[in-house]
Amino acid sequence: MKIIVVGGTGTIGTAIVKELAPRHAIVVVGHQHGDVQVDITDAQSIANMYQQIGPFDALIAASGSVHFGPLAEFTAAQYSIGLQSKLMGQINLVLLGLPHINQAGSFTLTSGILNRDPIVLGSSAAMVNGALDGFVKSAALEMPKNVRINIVSPTVITEAMDKYAPYFRGFESVPAQRAALAYSKSVEGAQTGQVYIVG
Repeated sequence: MKIIVVGGTGTIGTAIVKELAPRHAIVVVGHQHGDVQVDITDAQSIANMYQQIGPFDALIAASGSVHFGPLAEFTAAQYSIGLQSKLMGQINLVLLGLPHINQAGSFTLTSGILNRDPIVLGSSAAMVNGALDGFVKSAALEMPKNVRINIVSPTVITEAMDKYAPYFRGFESVPAQRAALAYSKSVEGAQTGQVYIVG
């Protein structure tokens, strides 16, 4: 299969590429690096990416930013970071990718643990993750061309604990390699509308 991995140069993305590359043709997409570059907050940039890559069999989105901060100090602009990047960025990858994806292809998005197990300072991440999980369950009912769509919802990744440990006290992390298996299950399996919880 020809598989696009958006965020393929990041922590989880690198593990996904390592897992799938022995069996498939991988197009690594990053914001500044990779085979192709994209800004997922910009619909035109996403459209240009698809024009450059052409038809494909699967897309994995392991990309998107959110802001962490105290609820009482949160601004609409700070919430908008997660809404425009992690939420609408991934949704636009699906909507703009539909004309280019091959019959019986698949999309795999990424949410996270915080809508199930919230933390202080994480209201934006919880909101976006919950919205993404809901989008995938509903979108699976309407996907054309027998296309499947799933989402992976990992806990904090071990390799990122140096950055995120202060937010995730008491959480058990999982290695990126383990999270990558859920993306493999989504792409190489037959299920649709699933939220794959890792950790």
